[in-house]
Amino acid sequence: MTYLRTIGEVIGFLVLCFIMIAEATVKWLIPRRYRMKSIDGEIALVTGGGGGLGRLLSLRLANLGAIVVVWDINEAGIEETVKLVRAAGGICYGYVCDLCDREDIYNKAKIITEKIGKVTILINNAGIVTGTKFLDTADKLIIRTMNVNIMSHFWTVKAFLPAMLESNKGHIVSVASMAGQVGTPKLVDYCASKFAAVGFDEALRIELEYEGYNINTTVICPYFIRSTGMFDNVKSRFVPTLNSNIVADRVITAMRCNEKYAIIPSYFGVLMWMKWIMPWSIISMFLRALVVDASPNNKPHVTATDNEKDSSHNLPSKSAVIRQPLARRTSNSERKP
Repeated sequence: MTYLRTIGEVIGFLVLCFIMIAEATVKWLIPRRYRMKSIDGEIALVTGGGGGLGRLLSLRLANLGAIVVVWDINEAGIEETVKLVRAAGGICYGYVCDLCDREDIYNKAKIITEKIGKVTILINNAGIVTGTKFLDTADKLIIRTMNVNIMSHFWTVKAFLPAMLESNKGHIVSVASMAGQVGTPKLVDYCASKFAAVGFDEALRIELEYEGYNINTTVICPYFIRSTGMFDNVKSRFVPTLNSNIVADRVITAMRCNEKYAIIPSYFGVLMWMKWIMPWSIISMFLRALVVDASPNNKPHVTATDNEKDSSHNLPSKSAVIRQPLARRTSNSERKP
C-alpha cells in the first residue's frame, strides 16, 4: 500500500506541475499592462527614499495613487523627496530612521501605523557599500553593511507583516543585486549581504505560502546602477551600467505583476545557468573580465542609497520627522507576527 501511495503521489505531483506550467504559460502570454494590479490608495513604505533609486520609486508609487512613506537617515534628502512627490500631486510623509537601530525601526513603524495607517507595500531598498578588499575593510563597516543591507529587512518585515497577515494582503519587495547571485572582488561584505537578501525573500515566500497566506514577495537583482552614489565609477566591460530610471520602472512593474524575481537586465537570467553547468575556472574568468574593478578608488569609503554617513560625521537626530510629529518612543525589542 505504501508503494502504491507513493506512485499516486508522484503522479499527482506531475499532474499539478503540468497544470501550473500551463497557467504560467498563459499568464506569460498576457501583455504586462493587463496583468498589473492597482495600488491606488495603498500605503507604501520605501527605505532609503531620500535619494537615488528610493526617490525614483517613491515618485512612481505616488504617481500610481499610493500614499508614500519615506525612511532615510538623511533629513535633507527626505525633505527633497517629500517636496518632489507633493509637487507632482502625490501624498508623501518622511521620517528619519536609522536602519542600524532595531528599536528605531520598531518605534517608527508603530508611529506610522498609528498616524497614517497599515503599510501594505514594503520596499526594502536601502543599502550601503564599502568597496574595499575584505582584509582592508574595517570590522565596523562590515557590521554596518550587514545591518543595513539585510538585518534591517528582518526588522521591517517583523514590524509590518503582522498587519498584512491580518488582512491577508500585502507585498514585500527586497532590492538585492546581481551581487546576490555571483561574487565580485572588493565587494565581499556587500555580496554576502545581498546573497542573504535573496535567501531571505525566498524562504519568507515559501513560509507564507506554506501557511496559506496571499502575501506577495519580489526580489530585485539589478546589475550596477548609475546615479545612485554607490557604483557610479565601476569599471564594467561588455555590459553597460544601468540607468536608474529604467531600473525604477522595472521594479514597479515587477511588483504590480506579482513577479517573484526580477533580474535586470533580463538576459542575465540565462547567464545564471552558466554558473551551475560550467567549470568554475570559466565562471571566475568571465566574472573577473566582466567587472574589472567595482571600486576604482581602492580606498575605504561608504556611500548609500539612503545617503547614510559615516559615524564620524554629525548625524541628524533620530527623532527628526518631516510633517508628522513623533510620539514618545517606547521599548519593544522583540516583535513577533
